Amino acid sequence: MDRVKTAVIGASGYTGKELLRLLLQHPGVELTAVTSRQYAGQKVEEVFPRFRGAEGAQLTFSHPEPGEVAATGAQVAFLALPHGVASEYARALLEKGLRVLDLSADFRLRDPAIYEEFYGAPHPERELLAEAVYGLPEIYPEEIREARLIASPGCYPTSITLPLWPLLRAGLVSPEGIVANSTSGVSGAGKKASELLLFAECNESVRAYGLPKHRHLSEIEQECSRAAGQGVRLCFHPHLVPINAGICTTTACAPGESFSGKEQVEEVLAEAYAQAPFVRLLGEGGFPDTKQVVGTNFIDIAWAWDERCQRLILLSAEDNLGKGAGGQAVQSFNLACGFEETCGLLHF
Repeated sequence: MDRVKTAVIGASGYTGKELLRLLLQHPGVELTAVTSRQYAGQKVEEVFPRFRGAEGAQLTFSHPEPGEVAATGAQVAFLALPHGVASEYARALLEKGLRVLDLSADFRLRDPAIYEEFYGAPHPERELLAEAVYGLPEIYPEEIREARLIASPGCYPTSITLPLWPLLRAGLVSPEGIVANSTSGVSGAGKKASELLLFAECNESVRAYGLPKHRHLSEIEQECSRAAGQGVRLCFHPHLVPINAGICTTTACAPGESFSGKEQVEEVLAEAYAQAPFVRLLGEGGFPDTKQVVGTNFIDIAWAWDERCQRLILLSAEDNLGKGAGGQAVQSFNLACGFEETCGLLHF
């Protein structure tokens, strides 16, 4: 197997660490550059002792200079950077001939006006939006294979969009009145120091945040609208729970015009994800559990029919750092580089 020379820009955060964990074990990857302003000059295995002994863990963190990254021979770069920062690096690396997988929000939204509405600033690289591909492998595999610039989805949008997409497309779910409630582990907030994320503040406590207009709502509505073929507005209620990682989502929706019985739900989901190696369908009455997906690239999906309220309830669980971030980006990398989709990702 020919190995792809690969760089990780911003490799010291929680998502960057998960990318390193996956890429250090990937048989098709040769890490040539890992960057971090904070840890520049230190070896990967010194900053992350769990990687001691892994091939590539002796690599030294460098400053994130696109020219220096390209000089290492890197062919692909993962950007694990904040929104508004990643776009600058994406432009520079694309101009040097690298393919880019961006894990920030900079290229997820097709409409720059929506980006400005939700992120509070004009989009910094509007001309690149037209070629960016939304990196949801179960929905856009062919586009990902051909893309130079892949915008890896957010963790919440993955957990909400994958159960909804085939049902909206089939008309089994109404585009109106959808309500999604999600809970996320604390790692979803990143490594930046914050009083609200201290152990004593988070432990033994659950709280909502980002209401009523969490930034991820923008891409959830964008992708659900594409599935439905019309505008979708939904209510999204994220919550922080005192666990390290994992997202559990419950979405309630009214039946659509094509809904004639609950048996259709299982048929549509099974057909949509028959060839999706990381979607595990638990069926009617299943209850996805974050404990069963953390540390993996799987998303578990189940559903229930509420006869009393005439509502379809969709349930999902995933690892916010795995299928919601690093794992999903590696899944797209596999498609883009011609590897098996599961390469380096079948961890149970």
